[in-house]
Amino acid sequence: MVDRRGFLVHSALLAAAGPAPLLAGQAVPPGDVASLLAALQQGRLDSSDVVDALLARADAIDSAGPRVNAIVERNPLAQAIARAMDHERLQGRMRGPLHGVPILLKDNIDTGDEMLTTAGSLALAVRPAPADATLVRRLRAAGAVLLGKTNLSEWANFRGARSVSGWSARGGQTLNPHVLDRSPSGSSSGSAAAVAAGLAPLAIGTETDGSLVSPASMCGVVAIKPTLGVVSRHGLVPLAHSQDTAGPLATCVADAALLLQAMAGADPADPATTAPAAAVARHRLAGLRLDAGALSGARLGVAREHFGVHPAADALAETALATLRAAGAVLVDPVTVIADTEALGAAEFDRLLHEFKAGLNAYLARRGDSAEVHSLAELIAFNRVHALAEMPWFGQETFEAAQARGGLDSPAYLRANATCKQLAWTHGLGAALRRHRLDAIVAPTTGPAYPIDPVGGDHWVGGSSQPAAVSGAPHITVPMGSAFALPVGLSFYGAPGHDARLLQLAYAYERRAPPRPEPGFLETVARPRGALAR
Repeated sequence: MVDRRGFLVHSALLAAAGPAPLLAGQAVPPGDVASLLAALQQGRLDSSDVVDALLARADAIDSAGPRVNAIVERNPLAQAIARAMDHERLQGRMRGPLHGVPILLKDNIDTGDEMLTTAGSLALAVRPAPADATLVRRLRAAGAVLLGKTNLSEWANFRGARSVSGWSARGGQTLNPHVLDRSPSGSSSGSAAAVAAGLAPLAIGTETDGSLVSPASMCGVVAIKPTLGVVSRHGLVPLAHSQDTAGPLATCVADAALLLQAMAGADPADPATTAPAAAVARHRLAGLRLDAGALSGARLGVAREHFGVHPAADALAETALATLRAAGAVLVDPVTVIADTEALGAAEFDRLLHEFKAGLNAYLARRGDSAEVHSLAELIAFNRVHALAEMPWFGQETFEAAQARGGLDSPAYLRANATCKQLAWTHGLGAALRRHRLDAIVAPTTGPAYPIDPVGGDHWVGGSSQPAAVSGAPHITVPMGSAFALPVGLSFYGAPGHDARLLQLAYAYERRAPPRPEPGFLETVARPRGALAR
């Protein structure tokens, strides 16, 4: 950690130098929020200095230079909040474990301040939400400085058949900071890209199925999708209550765990937070101790069904498996998690359609006059009227399918919901964990980032998010290397309530894994050395 004067001089030089010199270092040390907190507490840094440096960095590489376009809106009160945290610290008052630490929020998380909450849609870009989401209240109580909102795949990638990850009508296209013409994945695109690019030490995203772990994998950072109900969803723009959750993104497991502990909490406004598995997970998280030796004796199932997305991802995973064995883990290879992925996919999509209609209608009703629309039907009509801005690349077939669905008491929904529970947990993940007495499942998270294609949409070929997503189970991804300058993550997922155990395993792997890939802000993928010219 540099001293305070050195930090400020270094930050000023970085901000003035432009994109290339920024790659030589970070304004805030990456992957070490503990050091940042220590420097703040010891008076070697002020929170206001850190905020200024991060905003200067955003000027240099997010708004200019490579134009990653991860931050869709800056908090106009960020510097004032940081100065207040500095003043309180000088007075001996510490709000909580994140006192003075800057954090970015995905633009589908309500803040009752001057910032908008839009899910990327112009239909919500009217006035700020009326109140903070519960997790935002918890972050403020922990002393976090809300730096701004991050761009996302509009409506969490749930609007049209050829959606483009990282694109929204409000924010435009977010780029992958490693290779700029490659997708950041989504829907927590801006949150993952911002952390990877050093625009903030921590960010929060949301996931229904893959929206945290996939962008984290493709941007080379850590993400935690916690057990359903560990974190309150009250104040989040909903997709599906059976699967939605918020979760942290960071450059290392310890930082992500710290943020998850601050976010976690029961909430009467979200019944999922009172579920036994959620309560058990929060209790274990409160007593979490990360141990580099946690892999010794751990039983890990290798889900080969998640391999085959890309040969480079498979090769990296084989190296990771060797690392796990060397650390003392017992690998059960292979194990089958989902026997019928096609049937599960169909049931999941039908469940999401029903729940999206019900959940969004309820959310929009609560937003009142802070939104242009008050129901899914009105949103569909809004998009038609504003098609040039809202639908220049892809349509809203998914919205229309959801609008055609019945209520949550319809036989179709009840069948889909029951099928999801049976295939994903009872005869799926739960059965695999019990049969082989496993601590966790491991597999590649997904493949290297594919090219951004606004005409054809995402070139998605698969990943490992579905079993945990549909089961409401925890899932963590950790960088395991890169191919063609594109990061790839290793996934650990397991039983609901076992978040702390997964964090221990992921941390122990991280201690032995290759260094986290640093973004190169390359224009495109470089030809491998020795490749034949055409």
